[in-house]
Amino acid sequence: MKIMIRLTSLAALTILGCGQVFASDVDDLTEGLHSFLAGTYTEAAHAAFWADDLVYTSSAGLRFAKADIMASFEGVEESADTPDTVYSATEIDVRVYGDTAIVAFKLVGTPNSEGKAAEYYYNTGTFLKRNEVWRVVAWQATKIPASE
Repeated sequence: MKIMIRLTSLAALTILGCGQVFASDVDDLTEGLHSFLAGTYTEAAHAAFWADDLVYTSSAGLRFAKADIMASFEGVEESADTPDTVYSATEIDVRVYGDTAIVAFKLVGTPNSEGKAAEYYYNTGTFLKRNEVWRVVAWQATKIPASE
């Protein structure tokens, strides 16, 4: 009986401990997503967010690697000006499975120009935790059609 109580207590402590790690990972992933979206117009944000072995499928059905994304910044001078579109995330759903996480959310692209409508996308990212750092290894974007 004493052995069963000790084993049950040990199992409960293990589960509670995992819950704390899980909550921390969810917070890290959520904060990382918000930070990335706030800086999408910067090369540094992309360098820190995507894994070197990224597979990115755009809403237009095109495939990119991290090298392709980083190459798009070559010869482009970063500006302190406000970007043409500001991105944010709503409906964020983070699911952690050990060193792997799935982050699904609705991306909102809000133009800084008057007369342009916001655009919405469903995005799903697969993150791997390597050397205690979360990076995106796969990304899928799907444009949400404008409602009629």
